[in-house]
Amino acid sequence: MTAIELKHILIRRISEIEDVSFLKAINTILDSKTNSEILTLSLAQRDEIMASKKEIEQGLFVEHEVFDKEIKGWLKEK
Repeated sequence: MTAIELKHILIRRISEIEDVSFLKAINTILDSKTNSEILTLSLAQRDEIMASKKEIEQGLFVEHEVFDKEIKGWLKEK
């Protein structure tokens, strides 16, 4: 069964439900899956993101695994 077929089945079945509290429960479940949080960034945050993207394009970064090894090395020195 495809996602589209399942959606049609669910729409049909939900349209047959008369129990308001049950419909509210379904709505709560749907809200938890469909609400997309939109972040509003300040100008400074946007500038920092753009600067970081440029650094990445220039190869000015350390991969996570390499950085983890460096930190473990530093911690062993103490």
